[in-house]
Amino acid sequence: MSSTEATKTEQMLALKAEYLIPCVYHFYKKPMVLERGEGVWLFDTDGKRYLDAYSGVGVVNCGHCNPEIVAATERQLHQLQHTTTIYLTEPMLRLAEKLAQFVPGQLKRSFFCTSGSEANEGALLLARLATGRSDFVALSRSLHGRTHLTTGLTGSAFWRTDPHPPSCAHFISSPVCQECPHNKTYPECDLYCTQALEQVLDENKGKVAAMITEPLHGNGGIIVPPAGWFRRIKDILEQHNVLLIMDEAQTGFCRTGRRFGFEWEGIEPDILTLCKALGNGLPIAAFMTTDKIAERYTKPGASTFGGNLVCAQTAQAALNYMQTHQLEQKAAQSGQQLRERMELLAESTPMISEVRGRGLMLGLELTDHNGTVAGDLLDELLEWLKDNGVLAGKTGPGRNVLTLMPPLVISTEELHQLCQKVAQAFALLTKKY
Repeated sequence: MSSTEATKTEQMLALKAEYLIPCVYHFYKKPMVLERGEGVWLFDTDGKRYLDAYSGVGVVNCGHCNPEIVAATERQLHQLQHTTTIYLTEPMLRLAEKLAQFVPGQLKRSFFCTSGSEANEGALLLARLATGRSDFVALSRSLHGRTHLTTGLTGSAFWRTDPHPPSCAHFISSPVCQECPHNKTYPECDLYCTQALEQVLDENKGKVAAMITEPLHGNGGIIVPPAGWFRRIKDILEQHNVLLIMDEAQTGFCRTGRRFGFEWEGIEPDILTLCKALGNGLPIAAFMTTDKIAERYTKPGASTFGGNLVCAQTAQAALNYMQTHQLEQKAAQSGQQLRERMELLAESTPMISEVRGRGLMLGLELTDHNGTVAGDLLDELLEWLKDNGVLAGKTGPGRNVLTLMPPLVISTEELHQLCQKVAQAFALLTKKY
């Protein structure tokens, strides 16, 4: 690292320490300062290049500073930047129309906002309005946002910081077959764990409005539910007239090899929340629902920046890019290649206890020689990867799941470079320990 870069890093760390609330933490013992992006690549203030294998946590699915998308952003910036939802503007309404066509099933009506937390909060409110009930069910490894209610419905201890969670939250165990609390084995278990949902709904008859869940856990450790689990859950919810809210913050917009993660199980949620990749880096989010459920939300509501013209125009361009460049198929193909390479690596690397995920949303769980979670080893591995030009993520309750979520535009050669670097990192870490 050059003296110039060191000085810049020290300046940024000093500003962070003085002006940000301490909860805003950063990766790496020796962080860099990023200033430019292009495709799958990020560049720091010293000009060093990094392959971004985390995509801003699943945001830049179409790549950093995608020229086709940026052009649409620039055009709108020069024309009109802001009015708010109390006036008619074409970009927001055209985006709503396009989303209704892009999302499968009967989900048609949109409410635009600025973040996933806000979208989930709005979806929970809509569920209460539609059912006349107050309570919610969530999963033990979930992460649904940083607002009061979404934090309260976040099961992950790492992210659930509110010391006084709302009493309306009920939790059931995430479907992690390796950690089955009932000591059963799939598929012989016949999805016994779903009985926990039955029990919660029976014990709280007439109180639960909705269950909120991700199609597969992101920050919970890239957990994919066993086949049939979601179908059973949906059946139980319908029997109790409870809605299903699907949080597609990380899994949406082709990330898993389907347009949306819920498609893998052949179900359709009652309410869908969207954010992150919708704007490919610009802050836009939405919750969507059916005509019937939308009818229950009639009291005036607005979002100052919801459906912002620049963000809405950008989101339309992102959706067009996904379709034109077939990112759904690319994610499936590249994801299969990445998974095969990582599973091959796991065969010769004892500290990789499991490889899991879908499409270009992959997790490698690390354990030490005693079989216990190895978050410290992952931190060391991430530091080496960063020093050698790769940025990756970490998830899971023990922060021990190496998470690979590169932009869906990643080329075969770039994917090969990523796999090589990850293999080198594990080889060096294996020798050390």
